[in-house]
Amino acid sequence: MRPPEVVIVFVLSLLAPGVLFTMNNLPGIQKPFLILGTGVVILGSVLLLLHLSVGHNKKVTPLFYVFAEFSFTCMVGLTNALQQDGFISGFMDFYLRMGEPHLSTAYAVMMCYWEGVVHFTIFLTIIHRMFAGKSYRSLGLLWAGSSIGHQIIHIPGVVIGKHGSNIRPAFWRNLPFFLVPFWAASVLFRTPRVMPVIPADKVAEEQKKHLLSRPVDLLLSLFLLGVMAFCVFRALVVLDCPMDACFTYIYQYEPYLKDPVGFPKVTMLVYFFYVVPLLVILIYGLMMPGCSWMLDWTIFLAGAVAQTQWCHIGGSLHSRTPFTYRVPADKRWPVLMLNVLLAVAPVLLALRCHANPAYFMKPIPKGQTSNKKKTN
Repeated sequence: MRPPEVVIVFVLSLLAPGVLFTMNNLPGIQKPFLILGTGVVILGSVLLLLHLSVGHNKKVTPLFYVFAEFSFTCMVGLTNALQQDGFISGFMDFYLRMGEPHLSTAYAVMMCYWEGVVHFTIFLTIIHRMFAGKSYRSLGLLWAGSSIGHQIIHIPGVVIGKHGSNIRPAFWRNLPFFLVPFWAASVLFRTPRVMPVIPADKVAEEQKKHLLSRPVDLLLSLFLLGVMAFCVFRALVVLDCPMDACFTYIYQYEPYLKDPVGFPKVTMLVYFFYVVPLLVILIYGLMMPGCSWMLDWTIFLAGAVAQTQWCHIGGSLHSRTPFTYRVPADKRWPVLMLNVLLAVAPVLLALRCHANPAYFMKPIPKGQTSNKKKTN
């Protein structure tokens, strides 16, 4: 009897620390181009082993190989995080010297923890549901948002930050991991969503309500407007706006925004150019009935903002960030609260949309009951 696919992926992923330990003790392959080549061979070998193990299963799709391959890299990231924080040693020294030196920064350490814990858990859950014949679309979109949010900050942050002058060949292995989540997201968005059928009269009743008669949606809209204002303000801060408020904030509240690693600055600009416009669209979706796309895009945004805020908050407090760029002790709680609220807002919006989706659905013919299912 073959082991279930999720067990195979789990076991293969656990091989990652052993591979790193072996490479760390083989000086002959610790050269920039050899590290890149060896990495490609290892990832290719993982794909081959996966194909030999589960390729016979008719439920295997290209998305399975994406989730399984990323699971392996999640363990690489977790190994790096654990070594940087002193829990283990002897695994990543060679890679930090000749591969990706920026992985020793506080932001990258927090990023690796997120990958090794949150992403890895999502992947195993998705793979289990995939072969159990259950829907994994929402979980997939949550990961896609998180992964895309991570990469659009990670790659530009390295290039424009202080590590931009020390980019090694191994850094370019990030390009496929940047492109693949976009492809996976497009596949997941095109996959029909399965959701409960709600009686037409209930849908009509919900959609007749104006925003002022929906206190939860009204509060959420105001909350999101506050988040947008905060995002715009911090974008002005990192763009060196001469206003006194910006000067005070960056020097007395969040000096991490001027950390030369580059990640905080890119984060604020991503929020300004991508998150703020998307929040405008989502607020529109709260005001206009029948916007069924809200159910997908709220999950996607929640994943992206949760991941980026985890890295930003953790990086601003982590001991690997120089003391002068850490959040001052006397301002820690207000800054932490503002950043947590920013992370929580999209999550609350996603929970609201999925807890009571009637307002966002198209009218349903009478006679159908909520016990049935429908593909929307």
